[in-house]
Amino acid sequence: MVRKYWSTALAAALVVSLAATFNTLGQVKIYQAQATILFDPNPPRPLGQKVENIVDLGSGSFWDNREYYETQYKIIQSMKVTTAVVSELGLQHDGAFLGNLPPGAPAPEAQVSEEIAAEVLRGRLKVEPIKESRLAVVKLEDADPQRAQRILNVLVDTYVQQNLDDAVTSTATAADWLRSQLDKLKVDLESSEMALHEYKETKNILSVAIDDQSNMLREEMKQLNDTLTSVRTRKEEVQARRDELAKIKGDNPTDLPASELLESNVLMGLRTSYEEAIRTRDGLLGEGKGRNYPDVKEADARAEAAKKALLAEVKNIQRALDKDLAVLKRQEAGLSGLFERAKKQALDLNLLEIEYNRLRRSKENNEKLYSLVLERTKESDLARVLRVNNIRVLDRPLVPRAPVRPQVTRSIAIGVFLGVLLGIATALARGLLDRSLKTPDEVEKDLGLAFLGLLPEIDDGGKPGTYTPRRQRGKPVRVTNSELIVHEQPTSGIAEAARTIRTNLLFMAPDKPYRTLLVTSAGPSEGKTTVATCIAIVMAQAGQKVALIDCDLRRPRVHRVFRKTSEVGVTTAMIEDSLDDAVLETDVPNLWVIPAGPIPPNPAELLHSDKFKKFLDDVKKRFDRVIIDSPPIVPVTDAAVLSTLVDGTVLVVRAFKTTKELARHAVRALQDIGATKAGAVLNAVNFSKHEYKYRYYYYQRQGYYEADPPPRRSRKGGDPDADGAASAPPS
Repeated sequence: MVRKYWSTALAAALVVSLAATFNTLGQVKIYQAQATILFDPNPPRPLGQKVENIVDLGSGSFWDNREYYETQYKIIQSMKVTTAVVSELGLQHDGAFLGNLPPGAPAPEAQVSEEIAAEVLRGRLKVEPIKESRLAVVKLEDADPQRAQRILNVLVDTYVQQNLDDAVTSTATAADWLRSQLDKLKVDLESSEMALHEYKETKNILSVAIDDQSNMLREEMKQLNDTLTSVRTRKEEVQARRDELAKIKGDNPTDLPASELLESNVLMGLRTSYEEAIRTRDGLLGEGKGRNYPDVKEADARAEAAKKALLAEVKNIQRALDKDLAVLKRQEAGLSGLFERAKKQALDLNLLEIEYNRLRRSKENNEKLYSLVLERTKESDLARVLRVNNIRVLDRPLVPRAPVRPQVTRSIAIGVFLGVLLGIATALARGLLDRSLKTPDEVEKDLGLAFLGLLPEIDDGGKPGTYTPRRQRGKPVRVTNSELIVHEQPTSGIAEAARTIRTNLLFMAPDKPYRTLLVTSAGPSEGKTTVATCIAIVMAQAGQKVALIDCDLRRPRVHRVFRKTSEVGVTTAMIEDSLDDAVLETDVPNLWVIPAGPIPPNPAELLHSDKFKKFLDDVKKRFDRVIIDSPPIVPVTDAAVLSTLVDGTVLVVRAFKTTKELARHAVRALQDIGATKAGAVLNAVNFSKHEYKYRYYYYQRQGYYEADPPPRRSRKGGDPDADGAASAPPS
């Protein structure tokens, strides 16, 4: 695509490159003076590191803060600093400085405000930090190198001095404020000390006794809690034992729990005696002894005595358990009271401790704050006297030797590079925006038509940049009528191009050649008449009788090409039903033309009529070949009607004009009516715009033909490339 528009790309590249070159060479030389500033976090302190700058109060990361450095860079370029420089050097009256004039140039008188001069100075000032360091480079640009060095020297000194003045002022201000706060802080400290003392005296506590009392109460509460837990456990055990004994019934003293039997030998013995007496009685009764038997009575007496003794012992145990239970309950109540009293004492002690700690913290905080402010006040007084500056000039500016702008080689190289890019972009843009058909490949690919050939652009007015024969290269072709160049210059490249189209048409249908051909286009002014005339001439030169019919009944033109009248033609022949007057002989042997005749009001209906079909049949009977020039197919329907009456249709495409969309529309119109498409001709090819692959071929052929002697006319046809002899109008 760039190759197609190489001239556009070259022109854009040259324009931009030349503009960049002239602009670079015309610029005033600018020099740059440089100075290096050091931001020192640890400037020399005669009294040691304890005496710090007051503005760094309480900050441990001040020097690691990027915002500090960015702020300093802005201060260097601030109105405060630049205005001071302007005032000291009188730059508001320096016309050379304000106009940025080179050395030796006449300086005009100037009288501006300091603010305006400061703005000018700020515009030429730059501050660039050096990475991974606390250094910054201050740069000043000026057309005079010595002036740049002088101004920058004053500027860095002014900045360093203002930084020191600001630090001293800040230190003095802070010291005065700290001193004003000392009295208030001292009063606050004394008040907090007195409040703590009065509280301790009122509550009768010592600072060390609160913790000891708290520990003692915690230990006492722990012991009381353990004892209370033990008493409650014992009470539960006694209560459970008593409840078990209460379940014993009087008629069965043997229901004693095993635990009671294990704890009381008396109960165990009485139960054993009771059980032995019962077994003895039951044994005697089993032997048949009666209730009144002496041994039986004795056994019953023993059993009853043992039972009474057993129940009496159980009662004694129950009374003892009741006493123990009452004692345990009293112990539990006493221990609970002691525990609650200790708990209350602990809570009261906590309240005392909270208030005591609050007063103690208040006193300690006031003491620390007072000590800190007192120390800072002393340090600020020392710092104000010492005047320590953390910023200093590391490298002073020198007079620059070489200019920094313009960089001639670099600027011109960039201009050339941008020019080439712009040229390529322009060429690409033209290629993307250009929707016209330009090459044979585009015709075949986008339209799906066979490519018959191309015709170069013909200049009939002496316009440069068009086709030129070999003998007249460097001089535009001038012919009386451009459509007749094939006849007037039969050995030219244009004539050879027309013969190529004729040959392609002949070989496309060798068994059934196209006797009638319609030449049309998608739109107007695409060269239909030129192509139709060229095809008709080369076919006539081949010895065939050819009729060129002008069926463009709207804007006829064939009669003008051959300088004939349009009073007779197609329309008069249809009305008179005779071809005799309509067929006109031309200066081209074997070629006759039938003009359009008077323009009718309804061309499409006339061409669609039976009379026109009869007219066309009559023409076909008289001539070997019939070439029809028609209106464009897209705007009107005339060509569509004619395409159904001919053997083939040739679509003319004007290079760099006919758009792809319009040409496709024309092809679809032909397809919709079933017309036979012979192919397409690319017309008005301008070799100065684009390199066509056929160009070399044409010029080779052109040289070949121009080297031959003038062609002789043959009386016999048949050779497609032989010129035919003139003959009488066919009848």
